[in-house]
Amino acid sequence: MPVWVDLGMAWLRIGLFGFGGGPSVIPLIRHECVERYGWMTDAELLDALAFGNALPGPIAVKLAAHIGMQVAGAPGCLVALVALNVPSIGMMLALAAVYARYRDTPAVAGAMAGVRPAVVGLLAYTAWSLAPDGVRNVAGGLIAVATFTALVFKVHPAIVIALAMGVGAIFLR
Repeated sequence: MPVWVDLGMAWLRIGLFGFGGGPSVIPLIRHECVERYGWMTDAELLDALAFGNALPGPIAVKLAAHIGMQVAGAPGCLVALVALNVPSIGMMLALAAVYARYRDTPAVAGAMAGVRPAVVGLLAYTAWSLAPDGVRNVAGGLIAVATFTALVFKVHPAIVIALAMGVGAIFLR
């Protein structure tokens, strides 16, 4: 099967099932790109996440562009981006109207109450599974703890990322 088909199917699945957006799609991306297709290692995904978080915009879009480009050049980038975004655009148009009308019903309110803790669990699992490649030494552990602490105290994530990059550039050569 051509690699563009695999890219399209992988990112279509991510686009269809990436509920919660943002970091909650990372487990899906990891499953498709590391485990299923072997397009990259966990360490390479973590590098892409770090690089992507240093740039503005949604992380899933940046990862689709990066991984699509890495796997199949510019056509792969385009395929991954389209496959990722078409499902969510279509679903948002359909579901926004339904949600606006039925959001106060017990079933919809219950569904939302159920999916919120699942997203937290997905994020926790992702952090746990990426930790061995992301925190390789005491310095990395200190940066991770400092990052967590800064975010608890509501320091803007862009500032935290810039500071971590600066610390790394100066002290972790």
